[in-house]
Amino acid sequence: MLRSPRLADQLLALRIFQNRLVSVAEEMGEVLMRTAFSPNIKERRDFSCAVFDAAGRLLAQAAHIPVHLGAMPLAARAALDAAAPEGWQPGDVMALNDPYAGGTHLPDLTMLSPVFAGAAHRARGRRQLLGFVASRAHQADIGGMSPGSMPLATELIQEGVIVPPIKLLERGQWNRAALALLLRNVRTPEERLGDLEAQVAAHRTGERRLAEVAARYAPAAWRRHVAALLAYAERLARRALQAIPPGTYTFTDWLDDDGFGSGPLRVQVAITVTADGRLIADFAGSAPQTLGPMNAVLAVTTSAVAYCVRCLAGEDLPANAGAMAPIEVRAPQGSLANAQPPRAVCGGNVETSQRIVDVVFGALAQALPGRIPAASQGTMNNLTIGGTDPRTGRPFAYYETIGGGAGAGPEGPGLSGIHVHMSNTLNTPVEALEFAYPLRVLEYALRRGSGGRGRHRGGDGLRRVIELQAGATVTLLCERRQMAPWGLAGGEPGRPGRSWLRRRSPGGRWLDAQPARDGADAPPAGLAAPEEELPGKVTMRLEPGDILGIETPGGGGWGL
Repeated sequence: MLRSPRLADQLLALRIFQNRLVSVAEEMGEVLMRTAFSPNIKERRDFSCAVFDAAGRLLAQAAHIPVHLGAMPLAARAALDAAAPEGWQPGDVMALNDPYAGGTHLPDLTMLSPVFAGAAHRARGRRQLLGFVASRAHQADIGGMSPGSMPLATELIQEGVIVPPIKLLERGQWNRAALALLLRNVRTPEERLGDLEAQVAAHRTGERRLAEVAARYAPAAWRRHVAALLAYAERLARRALQAIPPGTYTFTDWLDDDGFGSGPLRVQVAITVTADGRLIADFAGSAPQTLGPMNAVLAVTTSAVAYCVRCLAGEDLPANAGAMAPIEVRAPQGSLANAQPPRAVCGGNVETSQRIVDVVFGALAQALPGRIPAASQGTMNNLTIGGTDPRTGRPFAYYETIGGGAGAGPEGPGLSGIHVHMSNTLNTPVEALEFAYPLRVLEYALRRGSGGRGRHRGGDGLRRVIELQAGATVTLLCERRQMAPWGLAGGEPGRPGRSWLRRRSPGGRWLDAQPARDGADAPPAGLAAPEEELPGKVTMRLEPGDILGIETPGGGGWGL
């Protein structure tokens, strides 16, 4: 049906307005990436940026990390509740990382700063609060019981410094006491300060750019455009959901374990789709919260469900509060999908979130068999290494998530060696990794044949082999080591991941270790010493010359 010229003009104006807001978030991300100190931000780009209105409603976000952005509105609400509107001043920056106040896990530090309009938007000479800009960046260390702050913990307090909503900057000046307290409780304070200053620099850019966008519109026109953009996104989201046959669809998948002997852990969802375009995701039936760090807070669960809806709706759906309006997430308090204090949560953010995506897509595959792909690798393969760099005498903390295979779909094979679903980072390039840390990469390649077979084959995982050049504490937090990524429509599952270790003795010879399990991948050429098979979740002390291998899962196959 042809649109009227007037309607087409209105839609064009709305799209221009939307893209201007998105460009603010995108430019913030560029500033953050270019000015950060840590490879985790400047190389891997483990950060996200967004724009909110004065009421704390999400208006726009850059195409950064899905698990960050779906949860950030809850963090914005916590920050607004902690500072009444009359308490905001130009130059203020609120910071928080508390997962039970809208955060995801402690390394993800969220900042929120107010944006005030120019003279055209002032009411009776008073400064007008236009909205907020926000960023969330993964700090490579935020304290806690192990370097990298991704430990096998049983309580949140063990995972790092818990930052409630506090003003880290007031009227443009650092809160020196709060900053000193934070930096004193991390292992790499100089790097942390550099990354914090990079976040602030991104906010200053975002504040200027958002004020410039607002200056293009009269106050009444600005309010109309904001309302119209949110309403437009809700209409598109409902339209996408109305294409799903109404009904209730249930799916169950499992996490391997919690790192403390409990497992497998059930993740179950019942997706109800209504005729008027609403989606209710109910996680009743999922396992109770567990001793280990695999618990997801409700913000993470909501983020994963919203991501799945966005995938269905397509790229034209504006990523704002309107797009989330037709979505309702229910999860029993004290469950794996809605953990309560003081439970540890770092793995819930990075691993359980992936399984939540798997079960939501698994349920939707029953309603839309021709659109949903098989399971992707279903893990971020988290690796942290920390110690003292012998080249400088300074502490270091390295964090990495490692890509794997994407699930095949009705239209073709899955991609190989990529980050999937709730992770959208890059890898740390070998040159950057070896320059920044006392580590040597011996091998980095696709894990051929790890994707599930089918009419369309799942993508292959990756193989990364790292030699330590210094003694260090190493933590692995990985999934899909026992429960393989499932295939769909008759396709075979992808191969589970595995991790292994070869130790050197103090004299440089290989120590005896357990042989690799039957059917395991062959070791790299020239490294025929026995391998010690590692569990998916482990913290260990390694010495110079020890070699760590990580082989990530392949994606499931699709079709017979």
